[in-house]
Amino acid sequence: MKRLLHLIMIMTLLAIPQLLLAQSENTEDVKQADERAKSKSEIIKTGLNFGPLPAVAFDADKGFQLGALLNIYNYGDGSTYPNPMSHWYMEASWFTKGSMQIIFWYDNKTLIPGVRWSSAVTFTNDKAMDFYGFNGYMSHYDAEMVALGKDKKNHDNFIYTPKYRLQRLQVLAKTDFVGNIWDNKFFWEAGYHFSYFKQGYNEQQAINLDKINKGKKDYKKFPEGEPTIFDMYRQWGLISEEEAWGGVNSTVRLGLLFDTRDKEGAPSRGIWAEGHVIVAPKWLGTTNPYYKYSLTFRHYVPIVKNDILTFAYRLNYEGTFGKDAPYYILPYITTVGQAYDRDGMGGYRTIRGIMRNRVQGLDMASYNMEFRWRFVSFPLWKQNIAFGLSLFSDGTMVTKGRDMTFRGEEKYRADYDAYMAEGTDADRPHITIGAGLRFIMNQNFIVAFEYGMPVSKFSSNPLIKNQDGKGAFYINTGYLF
Repeated sequence: MKRLLHLIMIMTLLAIPQLLLAQSENTEDVKQADERAKSKSEIIKTGLNFGPLPAVAFDADKGFQLGALLNIYNYGDGSTYPNPMSHWYMEASWFTKGSMQIIFWYDNKTLIPGVRWSSAVTFTNDKAMDFYGFNGYMSHYDAEMVALGKDKKNHDNFIYTPKYRLQRLQVLAKTDFVGNIWDNKFFWEAGYHFSYFKQGYNEQQAINLDKINKGKKDYKKFPEGEPTIFDMYRQWGLISEEEAWGGVNSTVRLGLLFDTRDKEGAPSRGIWAEGHVIVAPKWLGTTNPYYKYSLTFRHYVPIVKNDILTFAYRLNYEGTFGKDAPYYILPYITTVGQAYDRDGMGGYRTIRGIMRNRVQGLDMASYNMEFRWRFVSFPLWKQNIAFGLSLFSDGTMVTKGRDMTFRGEEKYRADYDAYMAEGTDADRPHITIGAGLRFIMNQNFIVAFEYGMPVSKFSSNPLIKNQDGKGAFYINTGYLF
């Protein structure tokens, strides 16, 4: 609890530079906005608002985050507030568990008349990304061995966590266009997305064992002869050599969007629904062709007006046309528009409280629902400040699994049969519950503190119990949806 309080204090203090620097707006614009806002309790923001901050956060899957980020919001004359006319976001950060990320993201509603243009470039390097196999509970996670390996007093068991790790480097670049069809509520979507995945270490093994074992006692080092789950899947033919080490995705996305939200950063009413198809053919340059679709429905229901209490939920279905898709694109929830693809069915941006990438399959259904209570709002230094609490439940499940039929050499069949016998015959719902606290400024800059816990932790079924982890704490930005 002390650590949590200290982290909350640190993140609140780190927001102070943004409060001060956001006052760099044009003075005349401020005066005009103040005149328009005299009868309102909220200050209308205008002009450019700058928000440079240290990127200090925590994710149970990645560790502590250290780096820097910059938000630039352009509210123009304030007529679109709280939605900015354009938004720049830049970040460079490192995580204590061995990953790094560089992000540049830009969103503009006015440069092209009637069309919203969004682009992003991201670079992510995970030295030890989570990889637990396919089809959720069909792939057994040995929580007991992981716990024994972490016990420093236990000299008989080596560190077992690397069994479920895979090195990954990913580069993503995308540009999307969203145009009005009817009444600024119904839109078309079109975009081009390029991504490059480099999986594993030197196209030989899952991870760099020298780096993983550096500084560890001999009895705790992960043995060179011990295969990871990634290595075992290759031996069994569940991951072919053609796709094992990654490849290029060159994709076109087309879709439709219906959006009646009252505001974008922290909506309290309205519907945000979209569906799109992802076309990644060989002739477009894709290494391992595939075709997917995504359907998402989000609904914001005001229970107490003026943003005080809102019930929000999101339903998502990620589907695949056909019977195959490269394994390295399975964890992603695909997007079009002002966001970019985030991985991890399990993790802060998808299913809070279960291990990152725990659930992977050709088709996946998921939900998120939460009560959002903004218990205090006040102006401070010409900024709109609020604090909120939330209670949530998330869930996901593989509805069409990747083929896990044995296709390897016979000498590996006994290990395969033993592994498959420990899992379920099909996936089942992965459910979590949790709560969070949020610091909200000007409806858009939001710092979130959340803790989620898997319900399977309390299950009496040995095939389910502890298969999703023990829970996770996150410090991050924004709302989940």
